[in-house]
Parts: sequence; structure tokens; C-alpha cells
Amino acid sequence: MIPQSSTDLEQREQLAKRLAETASEEASGLYPRPVQIGRAGHKLKLPYFAIQNTLAFIDACLIISASLLGGGLYQMFVMGDFKNADQLLGAGMTAALLYVLIGQSSGFYDLRTAFSKRKDFGRIFGQWALVSLLLTLLAFLLKAGASFSRGSIICFGLLALSLLLLFRRISKRFVASAVAEGQVQGRRAIVLGTRNELATLGVDELLERFGLTEIERVVFSSNDNTRFSMTDDESASLSRALAIARERGANEIVLAFPWNDTRKLELVRDQLRISPLPVQLLPDRRIRSLAENPSFRLRKSLSIEIQRGPLSRTEQLSKRLVDMTGAALGLIILTPLMLLSAIAIKLDSPGPVFFRQRRKGFNAKQFPIFKFRTMTVMEDGASVVQARRFDPRVTRVGRILRQSSIDEVPQLLNVLFGDMSLVGPRPHALAHDDHYGDLLSAYAFRHHVKPGITGWAQVKGFRGETARVEQMKGRVDCDLWYINNWSLALDVKILVLTCLELVRSRNAY
Repeated sequence: MIPQSSTDLEQREQLAKRLAETASEEASGLYPRPVQIGRAGHKLKLPYFAIQNTLAFIDACLIISASLLGGGLYQMFVMGDFKNADQLLGAGMTAALLYVLIGQSSGFYDLRTAFSKRKDFGRIFGQWALVSLLLTLLAFLLKAGASFSRGSIICFGLLALSLLLLFRRISKRFVASAVAEGQVQGRRAIVLGTRNELATLGVDELLERFGLTEIERVVFSSNDNTRFSMTDDESASLSRALAIARERGANEIVLAFPWNDTRKLELVRDQLRISPLPVQLLPDRRIRSLAENPSFRLRKSLSIEIQRGPLSRTEQLSKRLVDMTGAALGLIILTPLMLLSAIAIKLDSPGPVFFRQRRKGFNAKQFPIFKFRTMTVMEDGASVVQARRFDPRVTRVGRILRQSSIDEVPQLLNVLFGDMSLVGPRPHALAHDDHYGDLLSAYAFRHHVKPGITGWAQVKGFRGETARVEQMKGRVDCDLWYINNWSLALDVKILVLTCLELVRSRNAY
């Protein structure tokens, strides 16, 4: 057996002590644990923010149905015929549009209202009365009142009001049941906060009030607000939160800190800038206690977004569609070239056709990058030497592949897998990331978007070897400019300029 030093024993004792303290705190209920979903975890989950649109859509359908059903039944019963269905449909669609618009502007479809146990009879009656008055005014201005019988309108109004009241009552029960069974999925979030703030913040409150599904919560070790820099324990807490967010695919990071601790908030915000995830500051326990006062009426959440993602969801979707389309077409068109390259590599030198190396992608998450093998070495570790001009490690076929950038073609597979994009900051070897991350403070911001096969830095001349720090700084500056000024038009421009760069073969060896 290998003897243990006193230092190792002390470290183990401290670790055991910390684990024991954490276990006792969790057992005492100090930190509300995330809800463990059993069978419900395998069921289809309703997205949190889909509830609002679903409620509005069903209300509109009920109003349109009431206009046809109420008016039609009245006409069939009184006159024995159903004549003006198109006019009743138009009136129902107009009433539905007015009702939904009024509800949206007044916060009636706000998610906190949907989760609230308060009865909404008064609000529904008031909104429907306002819609009825507006319909009457429109009929008068358009001189269309003579086209509708009073009986049809009365039946339509009473039936619609009844259906709206009934559905609201049923929907509240359904939403409450879905939340209790874990069938509502909010934005996946890592909760980082102080011990006292986390103790008063429950999982259900996070979902109902802020639309967040807690993945895990991390305790910020210190409450000392007199320091002007992070302690080692505080830095470790931040690093752990970022690592968990990266590994478990969090959508955002939320902070639970006292609002009066401004210095600590500034330090945390600055440290979290290296993450591409949105960061949201939740109201502290004092603010939440005020918000729960029934004399206050809050229409919106009091949380503050202190950092937004570099691209919106719509922008991410559009970029992803372009990437998938371009990568699929590229692979189809370039398949013969890839086969010829693979044969040439096998005939030229012993070794595999493809070269795989670990790189960091979005949010610094590691992935294996694919390239055609162009060298006699397969470096992927703590020490990776960049290719230089007349590098003896480059094979004869490899030199041709590198000068023409054909060696990069297999990265289209990385684009299809979702690890890379067609356009973005070029990913570097892990050893280079660690090296330049220590030298350049802005280096980590390159991971705010997916890496690309080509990028703004490459078409601006920062391609190939970075023997001097100034060269890497120029590449990083170009990458940050691209992130801050992204657009689909810019991606298309870079792709066109890349074709010109391939002809020039600048810095390719």
C-alpha cells in the first residue's frame, strides 16, 4: 500500500466535514431540493411559455364556436333556418381578436395569473363586457347592425361568457395538476446564490413565478461584502456553476443574492461574462415578501436580466437551418473529392484517414473535431505544436490538402452534429486554449457562439500559425467583432470571401 501523507489526510478530513455539513443542511430542509420526477419524467412535458399562447388560442376558439353555435341554434329554433353563418363567423372572429388583445394588454394571460388560485370571474366578465361594447360600436359605424338579430347576439354573448368562465376554471385545475406532477418544463437553469437566499427559494416558486426548472443549485460560499476581490471559495463556486451549466445543457444562470450587496453582484457579473448563457438576477427575499402583499399588483416578474445571450432564439434557429442545409449540400457535392482524398492519404503514408482532436465549442464544451490526416503525428494533449512553414511532419499529400483546405472538409460532419457552424471563430487545440486564455483576457469570449469552419478572422488574414501573441490577439479581436455584429448577411459575405482566400492560399501550410 502507498503511505498517505499528513496533507492528504487533512484534505480528506476537510472534504468529509463539508459533505457532512451539506447532508445535514439538506436533511433539515435548508435547501429545497429539485423535484425528483419518477414516471412523469417519461411523459410529454408542456413548455412553460406555451401555456400563455395555448390559453389565448383556446379562448379565441371558444368565442368563435359560441358565435356560430349560439346564433345558429337561435335561428334554427325561432326561424327554422340558418342563413347568415358567414356574418356570425366574422363577428366571432372579431370578438375573439378583441378579447385576446385586451387580455394580453391587461396581463390576463400572464403566466402568474394562470398559476394563481384567485378566481377570475370579475376580470372575464369585465373583458367580455368591453368586447361587447366594442362590437356594438363597430356594427354601428359599419351600419351592419340590421344584419344580426338581437336574439342571436344575446345567445352568442351568454354562451361565450359561460364557455370562457368554464374553461378558465378547468384550465387552472389542469395547470395546477400539471405542475404538481412535474409535467411543465421551464427554462433549464443553474441557481447560484447565498445560503440565506437559497433557503427561502423553493423549486415550485421558481417555476410558477419565473418559468425556471432548476437543474441544480450552487451555494455561493461567502456572504462577506467588504472584499474587493473573489475569495478562493467564491471562485470555486462560480467555476462549479459554470461547469454544471456546461455539462447539463442549462439554458441560463440565475442569481439569488441580496440586492443591497452591490459589490458582490458586480464581481459575480464580471466573472460570469465568460459564459454565453443569459444571466438573470432574481428578487431577493425582502423584495419577494413585498411583492406577495395583496395590496400590490405586479404584472411582470421583478427579475433583472443582467446578461443576454449573444444570439436570440430566432437568430440561433435561422443560423442552424443555414448550417444544416449548407453542410448537407456540401457533403453531397464533395463526396467524390473526399473519397479521392482518403485513397491518396492511405497510399501516401501509414495511419488513419481521419485525424480527430479535442476542441472547445459553444460554452467551452469539448467535442472531437474531424479533419483529414495531413501529418505523421496525432497530437492531442497538454502539448500541441502548431504546423509551421516547411514543417517536416506534414506528409506530401497532406501539404496539398492543407494548402487547398480540403483537410477541413470533414468538419461538415461536425456542423451536422451541431458541434460547429459553417461560420464562426475557429476552434483551437485544448493546449492552445489554455495557453492563450491565460495571456488574453478576452479569449474566452470566443466560446459565446459555436466555432466555425471559417470565420471573419480567416478572411481578414489571420489564418494559419500564430507564432506571436499579437497574431492571436488580432484573431481574437476579429472573432469578437463577428460575435457582436453577427447577421446572416455577414455569414454569407464570409463564405464568399473564404472562396477567394482558398484561391490565394494565404498562410496555408
